[in-house]
Parts: sequence; C-alpha cells; structure tokens
Amino acid sequence: MTITNSIKNWAEDERPREKLLHKGASVLSDAELLAILISSGTRERSALDLARDVLKQAGNDLHALGRVSVQELQHTKGIGEARAITIAAALELGRRRQMSAAMAQQSITQSKDAAEIFIPLMRDLGHEVFYVLYISQSGSVIRCENIGKGGLTGTVADIRIILKNALLLSAARLIVSHNHPSGNLKPSREDIAMTAKLKEAATLMDIKLLDHIIVGNNNYCSMADEGLI
Repeated sequence: MTITNSIKNWAEDERPREKLLHKGASVLSDAELLAILISSGTRERSALDLARDVLKQAGNDLHALGRVSVQELQHTKGIGEARAITIAAALELGRRRQMSAAMAQQSITQSKDAAEIFIPLMRDLGHEVFYVLYISQSGSVIRCENIGKGGLTGTVADIRIILKNALLLSAARLIVSHNHPSGNLKPSREDIAMTAKLKEAATLMDIKLLDHIIVGNNNYCSMADEGLI
C-alpha cells in the first residue's frame, strides 16, 4: 500500500526536518516541530497529521499539552508508547530549560524571581507537589528541591526535612512553593498554618523563611506579598 500523504513525498522545502535544517527551528509551526519528534506516520496519516491530532487533543495549547500524560497521549490513534514518551521527554526538557534560565540569575530579590523558577516546574501538573528554594545569605540560589508529592487536593511537606536540608546546605533563607492544580491561587487554612509553623521553626535555627508561593496554571500568589508571612 502506497502512503500518498507521506512527508517523504512532499517537496523538500516543505518537509519539517529540511525546513529546520535550512531555515531554522523558529520558522516551524508547533505541529511541524512535533512531527519531527513523532518521526514517521502511519499508513493512513503522515507524521504532521499525527502531530496535529496530538495538538488538537490538548486544544492546540502547548501548556495544556504539557499536562497530558504518556498514557493520555496514546489515546491519539497512531501515537504508541515510544512516540508518547518522546513527546513527554521533549516537553520536560523545555520546562527544565526555562527553570535553568531563571536559576542562573544572580539573586532572588522579589517574589517574581522565585515564581519564574517554580512556575515551569508545576504549572502542567495534575497533582500537588512541594518545592523548596535554599538560598544563601547573599540571595543566590543554592538548590531547588522537590520534597513532597501529593494528590489532586493536597500534599504533605515535612518541616524536619526542609530544615535538615537547609542546615546541610548552609542555607540562610528559604522560599517554599506548592501548586494548586485547580488553578485557585488562594492559600488554604492548611497552607497558612503550615507556613506559620515552618517560619517559627526556621527562626529558631536562625534561618529566614522569605515566602511561600502558590502556583496555579501560569500564575502565582506570594503569601509574603499578601502579608501572610
């Protein structure tokens, strides 16, 4: 059976790989970039057709695509486990690239600086996670660490682990963060109580809790900016 819509049958300057090679990645559409990851099509559909199907599954929204699991990607006909894993890996690299750029800055001086690190890590997740930024006396980031993972409506953060790690890293300041998969940025009573408890315990060790940032989708709430710390 001849595959008439195969990308191999297209004019060379219309093929995604050749376009990227000769014109640069920036000229390619989201679907064309995704088609390169998918690599090959099926008997009925080209790699570009499959890419468009995958994007359609996410409402043609790359942020939404980042929330689609490997298993869910396989609901698109023609996307098997290997292709789904490739797509998920590429999206994760994009997240880490954005986080690395934020962490490379000289110092954390405001909530926005910390949010730029946390948002790429959490905005696409369908469950709660808890991260800690360990910060030096000068304000530079020593480490960003995931210390808790929960379900759809909650996560548990062990204050003892947070402070133990702070001492091991010689951190003078902390910024903690977790996400609300619902997108609701309002701190819960549990969030406020946990933050107060962590601040009190950190103060006894001469460590300052600077902020607790709540991430929802592509936005955030700073409890320090809201006067809750």
